Amino acid sequence: MAEIIQNEGGGKKKGKRRAKKLSTHIDMTPMVDLFCLLLTFFMLTTAFSKPKVMEIVLPEKSDKPGPPVTRPINIILDEKDRIFWYDGLADPTKPPLPTVYITNFSKDGIRKVLLNRNKVLYLKIEQFNKDVVKGKITLPLDTVTQRIKDMKKFDKTGPKIVLIKATDKAKYKNFVDLIDEIAITNIPHHAIVDMTPFEKKLIAKVKKDNNF
Repeated sequence: MAEIIQNEGGGKKKGKRRAKKLSTHIDMTPMVDLFCLLLTFFMLTTAFSKPKVMEIVLPEKSDKPGPPVTRPINIILDEKDRIFWYDGLADPTKPPLPTVYITNFSKDGIRKVLLNRNKVLYLKIEQFNKDVVKGKITLPLDTVTQRIKDMKKFDKTGPKIVLIKATDKAKYKNFVDLIDEIAITNIPHHAIVDMTPFEKKLIAKVKKDNNF
C-alpha cells in the first residue's frame, strides 16, 4: 500500500502560494506475509513430491564362469501383457526340452505361478510375521529383517532364482510389474538376462501353435 503524505505550507500566509510536495512510502508488510506463504508452499511440495525410482543392481561383466544356476524359473515378457514361462534350462543338447506355459498379469496369472513355486517359503515367512505381530516372538526390527533374509537365502524348496527375459515388443511397465510380483511372493533372487537364440525359436513355435 502506498501512503501519500501531503506537505503544504504551514498556516495561511499572504503572498505566492507554494506548490504541494508529495512523497510516497511503500508498506512492505504484505510482501513479508506473501514470502512466508510461498516459502511454506515450496517446502511442502518439495517434501511430498519425492522422486519414485527403482534401484536395480546388475552383475558386473566378467570372463570367469559363474556358479551354475540352480532351480531357475524363466519368465519371458512379450507384447499385450503376455508372459511365457518354464522351469529349468532350455538346452537343445540336453533333452527333454522344457514345457513352455502362457500366462499374464491377472489375479490367476504370474503371481499364482510364483506362489505355487514358492508356497512353502511364503507360508513360512507369513507365519513368522504373524508371530512377531502377536508377540509370540520378541525380536528387534533389525533381527526380524535379517531372519527373513536368512529364510530366503537357505530355502531349498522354491525356485532359487527368477531369470527375467523379454522380447523386442515387451513394455517397460511389464518389467516393473514383474519385479513387484517377485517381491510380493518372496522369491530370493532375480536376474535380467538376454534370450538365447534357441529360446527365440521356442517362443516363436509356441506363438504359432497358439495363433498369436
